[in-house]
Order: sequence, then structure tokens, then C-alpha cells
Amino acid sequence: MEMRRLGRSGLKVSALGFGAMTFGGKPDDPFGRIGTTDGAEAESMVGRCLDAGINLFDTANTYSDGRSEEILGRALGSRRHEAVIATKGFNRIGPGPNDVGASRGYIVRACEASLRRLGCDYIDLYQMHCFDGLTSQEETVRALDDLVRAGKVRYLGVSNYAGWHLMKGLAVADRLGGTRYVSQQIKYSLLTRDAENELVPLGLEEGVGILVWGALESGILSGKYRSGSPEPGETRLPGGPQLSDTERERCDAVLDTLTEIASARGLSLGSAAIAWLLRKPGVSSVLVGARTPEQLDQNLAAAQSPLDDEEVQRLDKVSETPWIYPYQIYKTYAGERNPYYMRGEVYRHWRER
Repeated sequence: MEMRRLGRSGLKVSALGFGAMTFGGKPDDPFGRIGTTDGAEAESMVGRCLDAGINLFDTANTYSDGRSEEILGRALGSRRHEAVIATKGFNRIGPGPNDVGASRGYIVRACEASLRRLGCDYIDLYQMHCFDGLTSQEETVRALDDLVRAGKVRYLGVSNYAGWHLMKGLAVADRLGGTRYVSQQIKYSLLTRDAENELVPLGLEEGVGILVWGALESGILSGKYRSGSPEPGETRLPGGPQLSDTERERCDAVLDTLTEIASARGLSLGSAAIAWLLRKPGVSSVLVGARTPEQLDQNLAAAQSPLDDEEVQRLDKVSETPWIYPYQIYKTYAGERNPYYMRGEVYRHWRER
């Protein structure tokens, strides 16, 4: 398994990370549809990941009401030292007014609760799960920095931040002498390339590593919802994805090209979609989940079969979406000064930096 630096930090993470959202779901809660892995099955899956070279394990304090953290901690057991544990805080953990957000009160309480559930005395990567527009960045940055200085957290990251929110957080940390964010966990896939407008170039410029979630678009890129195919059984998207005619046309075109490439390489569609992400600039790790050992093995295959330049370009072209303003202006009228937004030049430009 390839190891990559997490941004400009000294921490190395596996090119594929394991997303533990499938751990601990119950039939009567929303996470039950995502996964119900527990006990010996979870231990087996975590052991399989470690043996395959995966060291990054991602969870959150609100996945299955904290059960995901508990199960992950038990499953790692004596092999905890081999793992980079990433968890998150922000989402609501109770009915009170201070049971959600990125305030100092919430952050300290949530982090300590995560440590107890994980059975650890430190968290490798602690991430803000979303942006809090009611709390100053100064308060959030100071609280997170205190956790690092106390030895409870080693690295900091964010998830689902807008570009300017992340940039402001980095600027505040620099101004206050606090700990910088080293990662951003973002939604990124062949069907969702919005991050290429701001978040990807920001990460490249500021040394913030990208952790990808949503690589398979809730199963759409695995091919289970293809036009003309019968609806699969229990899935994350009951009734299938709700796509407009234009979105469906683009999705089918992506799946057609993905099928050609995957078939030629002996890969599943999902593995090929993940392999495309592993070639994108700034990506430190792609998080993969699995409800079964078979799904896990298929996802692991992505790291063993890297796509070549021609295959990446084919997928780039078929999944391409128009640049939004003002980036379309950069491309059309100032391309020679903004090579990132010339799409085809992105790989060469950032490799040469």
C-alpha cells in the first residue's frame, strides 16, 4: 500500500483509508441502512485492512451515536499503534443549545468523549465535521490548539468547509501561533467535481492534504443504479438516485467509460472510480467503506491497479463540468497565468511545482 504525506505535515497515511461509518448501525436508526458491522466481523475487517497496509481509520462522534468509535477502538485493540485514528466533532450530541458546533465548550467535551469511546489516550487526527458560522474562528482554533498542546490530539483537520472558511482558519492559526489544519475531508468523485474550483487548489497551495469521502456516490459509481437495471435490494439510496435527465445522461456516460476501463483491467467499477481519484493532485487518501469482506477486497484492488494517463484523461473528459465564475474567466481570458484552470495542464503544472 502506497503511503502519502498528509498535506505538508510529517504524518504519512495510506493511499486508501477505511471509513468506519458502517460500524454500529441499528435497524431502527438512519445508520442501519449504511452498515451494521460489529464484534468479530469488525475485528476481521480492521485486521484485513491493517494486513493490507491501510493505516488510516476514519470515524466520527455521531456515527451510530458513538458506537462506530467504540467498535473501531475495540477492533484495533493491541494494534492501535499501527493505526492513524481520525475522528470528528461538530454534529449534535444532545438536545441542549451547546450540544452542537465548534465552540470551546463543545470541542473539549466532544473530544474527551471520543477518547473514552475509542479507548485511547490520544487521537491522531481530530477534525471539525462542518463549519460553525456562529463561533469565531479564533475560539475554534484556540480550543483545538489547546487539545494538541495537552497531548490529546496530534493533528487537526476540517471537513465540509468552504474554501474561504478553511483559508480564514489557516490565517487565524498563523496569526495566533496555533496549530494549522493539515487536512480537509471533502466530497469528491467522478460525479462531484465541485472541489476542483477552490478546495483542491487551496489544498495544493497551502499544503492541506485531501481526504476523500463519497468516492462511489452512495453506490452509483459501483453500477448498481444503472439505467434500465432492476433496483437493487437494501441500499443507501432507497428508490435509487434522484437525477435530472441531464444528470442521468452524464452519469450513464461516465459509467460507460468506467465500464470499459474497469473491464480491461479486471476491476470492479467502484475500484476503477477510486483509482481515478488516487491520480488526482493533492489527494492524500481516499476513504473506502465496506459492508462485507467482498466489498472491502474490491475496494482494496484500486490501490494495486493505478490508472495510466490516457485512462485518467478519458474519465476527466467524460465527467467534465463547466468551470463556474470566476474560474471560467481565468480559463478563458487568463489561462497563461492560471494553469490550474486549464484542466489538461493541471497534472503537469502541479507536478512541476
